[in-house]
Amino acid sequence: MSALPPASAQADASEPSSSEPSSCAPDSPPAPSGAASQKAKTTPRKQPGYRAVALIVASAMFMEQLDATILSTALPAMARDFGVTAPHMSIALTSYLLSLAVFIPASGWAADRFGARTVFATAIAVFTLGSLACAYADSLTYLVVARLLQGMGGAMMIPVGRLVLLRSTTKAELVSAMSWLLVPAMIGPVVGPPLGGFIVTYLDWRWIFYINVPIGILGLILVSRFIANTREERPGKFDGIGLLLSGVSLGSLLFGFELTSRGEGDARVMYGLLLLGLISGALYLRHARVLSASGRLPILDMSLMKIETFRLSVIAGNITRITQGAQPFLLPLMLQLGFGMTAAQSGLITLSTAVGSLLNKGVAPKVLRRFGFRTTLLVNGVICTSIYALCALMRPSWPEWSIYVLLTAAGFFMSMQFTSYNTIAYDEIPAARMSAASSFYTTFQQLMLSMGICVAGVALATSMAAYGRTVAGLADFSVAFVCVTTISMAATFWNARMPHDAGAEISGHRKRRSLAAAVNEATDAPD
Repeated sequence: MSALPPASAQADASEPSSSEPSSCAPDSPPAPSGAASQKAKTTPRKQPGYRAVALIVASAMFMEQLDATILSTALPAMARDFGVTAPHMSIALTSYLLSLAVFIPASGWAADRFGARTVFATAIAVFTLGSLACAYADSLTYLVVARLLQGMGGAMMIPVGRLVLLRSTTKAELVSAMSWLLVPAMIGPVVGPPLGGFIVTYLDWRWIFYINVPIGILGLILVSRFIANTREERPGKFDGIGLLLSGVSLGSLLFGFELTSRGEGDARVMYGLLLLGLISGALYLRHARVLSASGRLPILDMSLMKIETFRLSVIAGNITRITQGAQPFLLPLMLQLGFGMTAAQSGLITLSTAVGSLLNKGVAPKVLRRFGFRTTLLVNGVICTSIYALCALMRPSWPEWSIYVLLTAAGFFMSMQFTSYNTIAYDEIPAARMSAASSFYTTFQQLMLSMGICVAGVALATSMAAYGRTVAGLADFSVAFVCVTTISMAATFWNARMPHDAGAEISGHRKRRSLAAAVNEATDAPD
């Protein structure tokens, strides 16, 4: 069974309060407007609003998200041109994952050392050049090298793009900015497969990569014009050993998850990769502790998990991402294999989740202002996970409009959940550690999205084996949906541990006082 590659991640953000000094110094105008840029010099050039910055960053992320999922539909056509079998083309997916695994942890240090704008623009340029190289590939070996180059750019675009927005947005604007930045993560995985099918059917698979070129060029122009080059004044020494250990661990785990989700290949290879990932991960943790004890910062700073809101967002958000990672894999397969739809028909239906995500953009700030982060995460988390669980009940006899409504609602509430997670995560992060937090969050986000596909694939295969089927049926997809959503529902426990006043400065939420408290306050007030 062939799995869609995992989406790279959603948008994360927050920013220190305006009362905190910043160690981020822009070396050229224009300067960001948030608290992390207090040392920025004023410039006569008018600065873009947070929506403009969010959309610039989101456009680059959408290019990466779209490319990550659009390729899967073109693999058979590419295999014919290269004279190889379709299974051999899986290396085109895993080579990209390898670059992500190795270079995402290094993104925070690179942004601190060379400047967020410099690294972000370079990432777009590298990704665009990698796309062009992929389009001109005439062999599988050439394509793999081009995909490695493309992955280097994609790995830096994700966390550094978020960092750009973190340093360009005030706390009051943060929720709205993050809700816009989340759009590509929700839309890319569902738009990619049907668009890829259209390109392969009516054009040539090389156009999958050509379409990135104009987007990349436009992104470079906008970034150079509107994004400030903030950086740390004293970046720490680069952790090369940590990069090696984390790269081996994350790469092995991602490859292991991907092979497991496809249910192909030697089981010893799959489990060997997972074991290697766990062992090298344990070695990295030991290395990080030693490095921290000596006063240096490791490539992935585990001490960030001591910050309560960041820790709870990482844990609860990653558990919820099991469902988000599984959804782009399960839904198209269910609609095509279980409902008998074509790829184009299933693509149109799955677009409903993207519509729901867009509908949430103006709602999220108002909901968080009214109810606060803790209540929103608790209640909305149960709602969005339950709606995805209802997908297990979908059958061909359902009216088509009811499926559209269900998936639109799923996209709406899931967008609300990740807007909340990806904003509250940075509420208490000091300005000097913002880049480290962004790369840390993105690393585990990518890992858990891949884990979602793995869990869904294993649940699907287990159900098929139990019923003695070689082709997945509706009952098997029902089992898989119930499995992934049951795991994600466990995030409720961690959401309940979020402080009641978490992110109050970001959301504008203030806990309502009781009437008795108001009367007592008025009575005790001096005349």
